[in-house]
Amino acid sequence: MSNESLFKALSSQTRIEILKILSSKELHLTGLAKEIGISKPVTSRHIKKLEKAGLIEKKVIGNVHILKAKIQNLEKVLEPFKVKSIIEIKPNKSIFDALKQIPNIKLEKYGKNMYIKSIDGEQGFFIYEVDGKLPKKPINEYKVEKKIIIDLKKLVTINKKNITINIKKEK
Repeated sequence: MSNESLFKALSSQTRIEILKILSSKELHLTGLAKEIGISKPVTSRHIKKLEKAGLIEKKVIGNVHILKAKIQNLEKVLEPFKVKSIIEIKPNKSIFDALKQIPNIKLEKYGKNMYIKSIDGEQGFFIYEVDGKLPKKPINEYKVEKKIIIDLKKLVTINKKNITINIKKEK
């Protein structure tokens, strides 16, 4: 998957609509075409571009191809923008000990645990991954025993629903 094919795939409102639909359910091509209101050949061309970008997964069951969105691949487009740092700590020190060496990372204590409060002045809720996996320990309890790669991620809201609430007029 190249960023060029990913951006090309996301440049169409129809393909974005396809991803929205397939992120909540799996469908075959005919059902998808019917749901968006376009022909099967046109839907198929859109699916090919989304597949090339790595955003659609096909499950083959006999002659039927079931389509499903792979939204997690959108995160890969941001990979070139990551700020990378290399630091050293003594054996069995915590991730907290490593992070406090990096300027512009603010840490805060809640109860007995330390959490990331802000990165480069940007406040929010942050999580960390170690070698691509979410640990079950706070940063001050995770002891580093070997070389690891830590990814810090800000949790951002993604609207999955937009609900309008109207007020009934009383008679």
